[in-house]
Amino acid sequence: MKAARFYAQKDIRIEEIPEPALRPGAVTIDVAWCGICGTDLHEYLEGPIFTPGPGHPHPLSHEEAPVTLGHEFSGTITAVGEGVMDLSVGQNVVVEPYFVCGQCASSQDGNYHLCVKMGFIGLAGGGGGLGEKIVVDARWVHPIGNIPLDEAALIEPLSVGHHAVVRSGVMPGQVALVGGAGPIGLLTAAVLKGMGVTTIVSELSAARKDKARESGVADHVLDPSAEDVKSRVLKITNGIGVDVAFECAGVNAVLDTLLDALKPTGVLVNVSIWGRPATVDMQKIVLKEIDVRGTIAYVRDHAEVIELVGSGKIDLKPFITGRIALEDLIDKGFDTLINHNETAVKIIVSPSGRGL
Repeated sequence: MKAARFYAQKDIRIEEIPEPALRPGAVTIDVAWCGICGTDLHEYLEGPIFTPGPGHPHPLSHEEAPVTLGHEFSGTITAVGEGVMDLSVGQNVVVEPYFVCGQCASSQDGNYHLCVKMGFIGLAGGGGGLGEKIVVDARWVHPIGNIPLDEAALIEPLSVGHHAVVRSGVMPGQVALVGGAGPIGLLTAAVLKGMGVTTIVSELSAARKDKARESGVADHVLDPSAEDVKSRVLKITNGIGVDVAFECAGVNAVLDTLLDALKPTGVLVNVSIWGRPATVDMQKIVLKEIDVRGTIAYVRDHAEVIELVGSGKIDLKPFITGRIALEDLIDKGFDTLINHNETAVKIIVSPSGRGL
């Protein structure tokens, strides 16, 4: 079968590899669509980061480069391993792409996403969604009902946004500011709107501002290059400031603006993965008693996210801006998202070419 294999920085190869063998407690999935994640781009440009480098196998997958990429994927079950009772051949599914040890304190407490050995399928090994087939333990497989498979490839990043919203403690009727309208920022805004939160999005890119408006995930779209975000937020909130803010850009100027726009006792949630240390004016946090919360990935979020999409409260169609074949992964996928990201939000890949 064909798969995209990460070897080293700027070295991803489309290769023929053996199909994975089914094992007890797992299912075989024919991958329909796989999204290209910002993490994949970081691996390509700067890696290995989450991928295990040569000579340094991951402690749970026991794999090292080359590994198959892709952790935002959907597909159809084609085989069921011994002992699997609640999944069946023909079901359309998505995957919560984790390796966890199950033994550390976080795993025992139910916070498996904070496992000290945690790795992601499609980064740390275990196959990936940028391959035609994958075998995954049944624990991580979620049926999606009638959700179209192309849209379902966005359930994984939508779960990132959902977990961030849960971490924030925001309530319906409150006001939120999302800094950065990349895929995660837009999907975080989608979750907020879906639960009845007044949502403000701040973004520089014209295409992404348009996407925030067209998709309906933002009540207000602000351009920090053309207006003072804090002043506009205070006007929208009758001089109070927003209840919660989400840093989705990994940019210090965005972080500073969010702290300014938050009301006293507001909550700042950092969603982005930063490429370098941030600088923070601690007085902004102290004098307004702002809570700063980190968030990573998701934990028990997929079922609720699938319900939000399946019930129509969140529409994922507007965020898919490109569909490509596996052979075009670098030229039409990575290159577009790295060098022309103002033209794209989410590009999804068909490993088999079906559906193109």
